Amino acid sequence: MNRVDAFLDLVVKQKGSDLHLIAGNPPRLRLHGETHTVKYRELSSKETRELLFEIMTTEQREEYTKKQGLDFSYDVPGLSRFRVNAFEHLNGTGIVFRVIPSDIQSLQQLGLPPILKNLARQRKGLILVTGPTGSGKSTTLAAMIDFINNQRRGHILTIEDPVEFLHTNKKCLVSQREIGSHTRNFASALHSALREDPDVILVGEMRDLETIHLALTAAEMGILVMATLHTSSAASSIERIINAFPPGEEPYVRTMLSTSLCGVISQQLVRTADNRSRIAAIEIMINNAAVSNIIREGKTEQLDNVIQGGAMQGMQLMDTALKRLVEAKKISGEQAFLTARNKDDFILLRDESEVEKEEQSITSTDSIN
Repeated sequence: MNRVDAFLDLVVKQKGSDLHLIAGNPPRLRLHGETHTVKYRELSSKETRELLFEIMTTEQREEYTKKQGLDFSYDVPGLSRFRVNAFEHLNGTGIVFRVIPSDIQSLQQLGLPPILKNLARQRKGLILVTGPTGSGKSTTLAAMIDFINNQRRGHILTIEDPVEFLHTNKKCLVSQREIGSHTRNFASALHSALREDPDVILVGEMRDLETIHLALTAAEMGILVMATLHTSSAASSIERIINAFPPGEEPYVRTMLSTSLCGVISQQLVRTADNRSRIAAIEIMINNAAVSNIIREGKTEQLDNVIQGGAMQGMQLMDTALKRLVEAKKISGEQAFLTARNKDDFILLRDESEVEKEEQSITSTDSIN
């Protein structure tokens, strides 16, 4: 048992998502989106580095010392797996651990829209799961991969940095590759993947032009490619991919994307009304004839209108998802306002939420008196 395991045990027991060990500060954990200080002394740079090096291999220590930063995974048997980012900063060494649940929750358990099952049933094409860091993209993708693993027979290949959720062979053969340990980078892994007879490829992140181009090529070759992007909406995801290519190649890329894209899932995690957890608000765009035509013609500013009118096909805008969560009393109007894109539409819901808080506060005071 390494010394850092005690801190990680605390995070898991508190149902936190992240642990921050930053030199010059006491440990902090992230709980339901907010960081909280652990009652502990400040960590020195030397102590933080010792905690880090205890959980590293010799090769990882050498690479960290050379690059002054490293991403890797760490497993505590009987507790959980963790995604680790180590880095150097002004006061010394810093480490951030992200908790990766041992059990993969199903799409139904996560409360995700049924249309995601239909997307996962696709046999070829590109599925994008987008959102900011910490928005649950990996959890959604793991649930979709697990659904495929239970539904069809084939070969699932994941390329991750680092490997997060561990998938066992069910109906599918699952091969999981980690950047740095098993392959040099995403692009080289994708080059190799095209010769490894995959039915499904999970790309942890489309970071550069070569990776994006290879992912689109694989999708056009009849492989189902699932990937993440750090974008905030379906429309911005399309623009990010197209803008990654040189200007002269845009028409070709638009055509390629218009035919290979299956759909875009854009999500954010929102604090629940009882303040005890977070729930995913999901924007969904399905590639139909209208979406395909808009992408091909480069009129991405019209995508929101198509998504808004595509409810019968399972499409919805982020703001629509937020309103539905408020109506179901799963989140407060205030949280919806903070997360919404068009905040003017949520001012009334925010004000109603503030009134409810005041009434609850008065009721609580009366009960004390």
